[in-house]
Amino acid sequence: MKKLFFIFTLLLTNSIFAQSYPFKITGTINSEKDKTTIEAATVHLEKVKDSAIVTYTISNNKGKFSLEGKSFNKDVKLFISYVGMDSYSKSIQLDKTSSLNLGTIFLKEESNLLGEVVIQSRAPITIKKDTLEFNVKSFKTKKDANVEDLLKKLPGVQVDEDGKITVNGKEVNKILVNGKPFFGNDPSITTKNLTKDIIEKVQITDTKSKSEAFTGEKGDANNKTINLTIKKENNKGWFGRVSGGTGTDKRFEGAAMVNRFDNNQRFSILASTNNINSPGFSFGEIQKMFGGGGNVWINRNGGFSINGRRFGGGSGIIKSKTAGATYADKYGKGFDVNANYFYSGSTSNNESKSNREYTLPDRRYFSYSTTTSDDENHNHSFDTDFDIEIDSTFLINIKPSFIVNEREGSSRRQEESLDEDNILTNNYVSSAYSKSLANNFQNRLDITKKLGAKGSFIKATITNRIDKADTEEINKSTIEVFGNNPSTENRDQKSTIDNNLMGLTTRLVYRFPLVTKKLFLDTKYRYQRDERENKENTFDFNNTTLQYSDFNTDLSSDFTYNDITKTPSLELVYRTKKWRLNFQTGFVNRTLENNDKLRPELSLQKEYNNLDLDASFRYQFDSKASIYFDYNLSNNSPNISQIQPFSDVTNPSNIVTGNPNLKPTQNHRVYMNFNKFNWQARTGFWFYANGTLYKNQVITNTSISDDLVRTTTYENTDGGYDIWGGASYSKKIKLDSITSINLRARTNISANKNFNILNNVKEGAKTTSLRPNFRVTLDWNKLAMIETSYEISFSNTKYDINNNQNQNFTRHSINIRTKTNVPKKLEWRNDIRYTYNPNVIGFNKAAWFWNATLVYSVLKDQGSISLKSYDLLNQNTNAQRRATSNYIEDSESTVLQQYFMLGFSWKFNSLGKKGKIRDHNFHF
Repeated sequence: MKKLFFIFTLLLTNSIFAQSYPFKITGTINSEKDKTTIEAATVHLEKVKDSAIVTYTISNNKGKFSLEGKSFNKDVKLFISYVGMDSYSKSIQLDKTSSLNLGTIFLKEESNLLGEVVIQSRAPITIKKDTLEFNVKSFKTKKDANVEDLLKKLPGVQVDEDGKITVNGKEVNKILVNGKPFFGNDPSITTKNLTKDIIEKVQITDTKSKSEAFTGEKGDANNKTINLTIKKENNKGWFGRVSGGTGTDKRFEGAAMVNRFDNNQRFSILASTNNINSPGFSFGEIQKMFGGGGNVWINRNGGFSINGRRFGGGSGIIKSKTAGATYADKYGKGFDVNANYFYSGSTSNNESKSNREYTLPDRRYFSYSTTTSDDENHNHSFDTDFDIEIDSTFLINIKPSFIVNEREGSSRRQEESLDEDNILTNNYVSSAYSKSLANNFQNRLDITKKLGAKGSFIKATITNRIDKADTEEINKSTIEVFGNNPSTENRDQKSTIDNNLMGLTTRLVYRFPLVTKKLFLDTKYRYQRDERENKENTFDFNNTTLQYSDFNTDLSSDFTYNDITKTPSLELVYRTKKWRLNFQTGFVNRTLENNDKLRPELSLQKEYNNLDLDASFRYQFDSKASIYFDYNLSNNSPNISQIQPFSDVTNPSNIVTGNPNLKPTQNHRVYMNFNKFNWQARTGFWFYANGTLYKNQVITNTSISDDLVRTTTYENTDGGYDIWGGASYSKKIKLDSITSINLRARTNISANKNFNILNNVKEGAKTTSLRPNFRVTLDWNKLAMIETSYEISFSNTKYDINNNQNQNFTRHSINIRTKTNVPKKLEWRNDIRYTYNPNVIGFNKAAWFWNATLVYSVLKDQGSISLKSYDLLNQNTNAQRRATSNYIEDSESTVLQQYFMLGFSWKFNSLGKKGKIRDHNFHF
């Protein structure tokens, strides 16, 4: 065996290094007309034999370039291209020590004279102003590669295991096909289902809204948009996938997606169901597919929630169902429509345990709790998007949406509190049932009119929102207090709750050019009015009538609450090829008012006047590097629950009372990022830093009695902050035409300080954490991929007063991912994770988690049969530890356990040449 391995290694080494021709080609690129240097020209080397790309680079801001590497072919050809210029080419014959300085190369202005033969550019990369364009033919992938496989080959682009795409550290939050949305701009649906062979170009730009693109405004410097251009002959037909599987422990999954393209008209449907905590589709496939993504939660087990809709993963065992459809078309000139429907449903059950150690100024105490829950959730959403382009200067966008959510759930909780001598002080047991129906309607109208040719425009946005939620709850609880004054309190209550919201937001912007297309003054006005109605009727159970008939005033409410904001502002905007600067200042007038029918004497009317500021700049050093900085001053008013002075006694072990004297919290936020990519060396570096300093931050003020019953209110304080940031360095080492090594070092760092008041003593806790990660990936093209990563997480918490309670946490994680395609039709994937939590108390400190999948291709690679094993070692756990300013918690909850599943998947694609459609009949 050792001899065979030695022979294999020797042959591989010889294939890599034998008959290679090292080379170094340098030069300077100038414009022939004005003799100025040309930055960002594409220089690439091709094999004469088959026109395959050997290597490429981009000229720097002085017009200089350097091509270095090795070629296994002696005859090569050099190409230089730049937008608006004729291409330059030169044949080169390499030898063992090729070093060639081409001196200054002059490019002529582009000519296309009648009868002249024009050589079409085959440049792998082209830079057009703020757009980076990749030629798909220049990047080799496997035969049946999809767009995601293609993106992984592009320099500076990273695609993680969840399908999240970043470009030099900036997230791709929108994807377009031929300049138009596909499944709500969703990245993952597009990248996983479109095949590489129908794509011609990949273009990357800063993300812009439709109005920003229409007026030529700056985009979002921190997010990227990918546009895929499809060959005209491939823009008509059907494509999609279907899959299903069944496994041990009654596990199952099924998913289907069908798409129809007919030039401007598109229609797609999807559906899935499973009980393996999987959404059926990726986070990206659902997040932006139907305009969602406002309130997003993601956990490390692969689950996520979007605007209250939960998909897979998370704690507990979840059965999920999804179904949806999207339609897009263009009617006549200047009228585009996009309509979407989506249904998501889930049922889940979970049991969680937590152990907490509380630190008081004069003592400690402990709590141990167990919670079980069962939930069922159904969500229907429908939205449309109309673009009406009256002419080249006038755009109207209308976007109505409607959401219906039904939820039913029950939970049971048991909690014990013990003093520092571990003597039981109180015991709290509760059970709860709730059922709710919520409706939401929202419509946004954007009107944009360009004025003249100097960059002036006027924009108006009107958004109205209507929310209605009806909830029925039953809460039962018993609290037993022990010690010198023992007592028992029982509660059995039923509540009906009506919450309604009517909101209106209007924005007006007028841009006046001070210097044509460079310096602008924007005058803005924003008006927002939210009117909330809350009516909660709570009744205690009457043991005589055996009905919920005794009205409980303390737990009931009947009020309206208005929040009105008026904000006039001015903004200066300056932009050139390299610079983008803006400075905005606004005056915020905010009025809060209430009308309480149960407590007519209660007046919460407040008026706040504050200054908002925003200043940012972006500088593009050259085609390789840029830096961005932003400062923002904003003010957040306390919410209604924090300022209402009556007590919430729903949980008798923790009684909460609002404080009507709270002030708005002032937030000073600073953000910056830097990124650089070296095209020749294939190295990328980026970092970002983000921090917020709080003034008048709202914190809790809690008094804990001897029997450990808590009463809580709120106060303002200064000195709190949040700081977080990260950095990444990556390098690609190409060993030969099929083998490469990718190296990445990444780290995240955070620091925050928060406060609370316990028994009249203010305690501050500063927590800092560092999480470096190292990853090495060996990619042997079609044969194998091995990726290993190691991450260690350090966390330190220091207290201002109780220094003896300072904590240090460490967590280790090792991941190994492999993929082999030997023999050709068999793919074997492994995902192995080892975690070690040395500081966790009461739960498992270490665990191995191993998933493995065998996939065999059938039906000419359109279908596949898979055997999946989940948690092969049966050690899955989610034990974790965290620290706050007044307690340390160890927790664990239900996780999905080991199972094996046999599945079948089929992809179909009839996006053929010249729009010909081949019929497919399928079922599963």
